[in-house]
Amino acid sequence: MIRWLLLLLAWALPAAAPAAPTRHMDVSLTAETRQAPAGATVTLAIVMRPRPGWHGYWENPGDAGIPNRIAWTLPPGAAAGTPRYPVPQRLLVASLMNYVYEGEYAALVDVKLPAGLAPGSAVPVAAKIDYLVCTEKLCVPESADVATALTVGPEGARDPVFDRYRSALPRPLGTPARFEAAGGRFRLGVPLPARVGLDEAYFFPRTDGAIFYGAPQSVSRSGDWLIVETQAGSGRPAAVEGILAIGGGQGLDVEAAPGKVPAAGTPLMGTEAPARGLAAAALALLGAIAGGLLLNVMPCVFPILSLKALSLARAGGDERSARREALAYTAGIVSVCVALGGTLLAVRAGGAAVGWAFQLQDPRVTLLLLLLVGAIALNLAGAFELPGFGGGEALARRGGMMGAFWTGALAAFVATPCTGPFMGAALGAALVLPAAAALAVFAGLGLGLALPFLALGFVPALRRRLPKPGPWMNRLRRILAVPMALTALWLAWLLERQAGGGALLVGLGLLVLLGLALWRARWLTLLPALVAATAGLAFLPGVDRAVGAASGGMVGSEAFSEARLAALRAGGRPVFVYFTADWCLTCKVNEKAVLEQSEVADAFRAKHVAVLVGDWTRGDPAIGRFLEKQGRSGVPLYLWYAPGKPAEVLPQILTVGSVTALAS
Repeated sequence: MIRWLLLLLAWALPAAAPAAPTRHMDVSLTAETRQAPAGATVTLAIVMRPRPGWHGYWENPGDAGIPNRIAWTLPPGAAAGTPRYPVPQRLLVASLMNYVYEGEYAALVDVKLPAGLAPGSAVPVAAKIDYLVCTEKLCVPESADVATALTVGPEGARDPVFDRYRSALPRPLGTPARFEAAGGRFRLGVPLPARVGLDEAYFFPRTDGAIFYGAPQSVSRSGDWLIVETQAGSGRPAAVEGILAIGGGQGLDVEAAPGKVPAAGTPLMGTEAPARGLAAAALALLGAIAGGLLLNVMPCVFPILSLKALSLARAGGDERSARREALAYTAGIVSVCVALGGTLLAVRAGGAAVGWAFQLQDPRVTLLLLLLVGAIALNLAGAFELPGFGGGEALARRGGMMGAFWTGALAAFVATPCTGPFMGAALGAALVLPAAAALAVFAGLGLGLALPFLALGFVPALRRRLPKPGPWMNRLRRILAVPMALTALWLAWLLERQAGGGALLVGLGLLVLLGLALWRARWLTLLPALVAATAGLAFLPGVDRAVGAASGGMVGSEAFSEARLAALRAGGRPVFVYFTADWCLTCKVNEKAVLEQSEVADAFRAKHVAVLVGDWTRGDPAIGRFLEKQGRSGVPLYLWYAPGKPAEVLPQILTVGSVTALAS
């Protein structure tokens, strides 16, 4: 009743009252892309920015308030879809529960353009938006006219701010929920695996009258069900829709049908809930440590770790030096892993759909690593000597610690693009854990990577198994220059894949210049080389060049998109989906050794298996969002969709037999 009185007053007052001298909500309309083909669908954002102290309302405003009203003005043949709103907030005023937005938010609307328009045609889009904006003591009805214009043509560049807008939308639950309403109680059962740790939850009903808005909600866990109980509303809905908020501004879109709801279990905010969250964080930490430990045998890590092998061998029987170098090496690795993890969390908090190993998605970082690894390879080959790699005894002790730290830092920076067993699930879990727990998981990854050399530094029995220092070290050093040079070649190939042949020529030219300067080892030659390298990093040719499909690929494969995946599954075809990147050596090994083999191609062809390839070399946001839905933060990821069945996640190390068995 209160809402309808407000609604009547809101639309009656503007006719009798003078215009408000100031606007309390800024409203704008923006398009994800300014140009799209005829007949395509373009996403628009209605961006609402309430002034400080004011708030707007969700599509179901709760006990008081009114929802937005949108009247579109579109050209003939165009159509606007239903707005999609982000997860709202609660505001309790005098026992009245309001579902509001107290800061900027965006409602996303898909607009389908008319078919048959000529290229270059303008498509004007306008809307009149009536809304209510309030403080805790005052409400003001306002209206805004917004407009934008689209052009018919090839799809234009996307506005990256839409990644942030989409990240605030509730994610589809995917599995139907159940509800019961009897004896004045409303009970909602949401299927949510027990391994998904939650510290809080609240149900925002989109269906009016399903619950009494101001009543408290009790939430409990019963196995793989989340149970929400509260006072029933006055309505008798045949179905209930809403958003289950799960903390951190995130939510799940829930559609519930009448059905049996399990009995209440352990209260979510009870004594066992923190223990479950702690257990989830502990499992993710153990997985990260195990994954980091296994990284030591991955092909993308060994060339860098060989530097530390030389350092420990040089330490010989000096127990104190060995321990200090092991600790410094560990500190370098853990520092870089935590720094990368913190940066990743910060970037994702801004709405960007990035994942683990994001640093190698920028060709400038690839160029920097090419110069660094190339210089190390030349040093190991004996082309020049620098303090920290060689030199007198006085510098060896101080340089040993610093050298160990920076060797660990380099190992972590180059190793992180590899995703081995245990790592995928652990890092995926880290992205939904609280920040402190997530950073602990990233630190655990670094600790696992450092464990072998940490053990050598602190266990004399293991260190005694190392050969004694001697002339063999110089020969080993020359040998280790080979894998380092191969790593530099891989980085050069990756640079060409990311930014084109011009960038490759710049990178090789800078490497030659840097090598000559280091060989001369004089500031008069080194300074111009450093200046040239800095200029190359800043103005790398082709840095904005888009990358197509990853190199190679299975015969008959198509580029991945969620729409294509849905179409293939609707047609009843089995689908194999894999996500790769040119900087992921694990991905490349699996592709060359397994996926591109004739036995796999024949088996898939015989069973009419569709293959979709997602190339994440340059960090495609659409792929990043899909990976996040699968609980992963990096590649490789291999999915098998049998007809009519959910996705099966395959191991990250493939064999020909395991892949061909899928088709049979």
